[in-house]
Amino acid sequence: MVEFLQQLLNGLSLGAIYALIALGYTMVYGVLRFINFAHSDVFMVGAFIGYYLGRLVPEGTLWGGLVVLAGAMAGCALLGMTIERLAYRPLRGAPTLNVLITAIGVSLLLEYSGQVFFGAAPRNFPAIFPVRTFTVGNLILGSNQLIVIVVSVVLMVVLHYIVHRTRIGTAMRAVSLNPRAAVLMGVNNDVVIAFTFGLGSALAAAGGILYALNYPSVDPLMGLMPGLKAFVAAILGGIGNIPGAALGGLLLGTTETFVNGSQWSTYKDAIGFAVLIIVLLFRPAGLLGRFTVEKV
Repeated sequence: MVEFLQQLLNGLSLGAIYALIALGYTMVYGVLRFINFAHSDVFMVGAFIGYYLGRLVPEGTLWGGLVVLAGAMAGCALLGMTIERLAYRPLRGAPTLNVLITAIGVSLLLEYSGQVFFGAAPRNFPAIFPVRTFTVGNLILGSNQLIVIVVSVVLMVVLHYIVHRTRIGTAMRAVSLNPRAAVLMGVNNDVVIAFTFGLGSALAAAGGILYALNYPSVDPLMGLMPGLKAFVAAILGGIGNIPGAALGGLLLGTTETFVNGSQWSTYKDAIGFAVLIIVLLFRPAGLLGRFTVEKV
């Protein structure tokens, strides 16, 4: 029982990180109907911003960790809005294939620019939060795991509030449903889309910081596998559905952790994709997604 709870905690911690990244994918898709494949590399940039900021604040302090987290989120929000303005906005209305190729190009640009500016060698991520170990009965709890879960839950609650309780959130939902009607109602689509990219990129940065806490090594290609799994999580929950992205991330992270602790650990990545295939066979729109007919 203790081993089960330990693995469940590890799975929730990993799944929360996947969920934060997946939320960025699903928000952009919900508004623009395309996948921002550069999102996983924004996750990497967020981790590196945290690496450099972490060297400027005292290690192992709560306020220092929060400053690093906030700085990385702000930096990546600016990066996300810059990418949208320079790479995606000129292609708005262009064929989907053009946008897809551009997204892959931006992803490669960030990866190779990261190798130029940060270096290709992995670097040890500093301990920006206090590191403690708590024992509850026979269950061992690490402070980093608890921080990941708490921060992820807080950010998801804040995101839910922004989307459903603010004017910009109402505008985001309006643009998602019908961009032309939103313009007729006075919504500035450019501002809404830029805000969506910024918000999604900030969540990716938070995911990068939290991932580096549990796996304290950063490199310019670190976003490839977590980004791919977060994309799978977004599809699993229902692409374009915010609660679905969170659910898909938690489900995928928990499944991966339990498989990793079994005799099938070698196949943990394959089993995660197998879960996606099985779910889509019965729920093509994802767990919480809704099937819609698109006019062409």
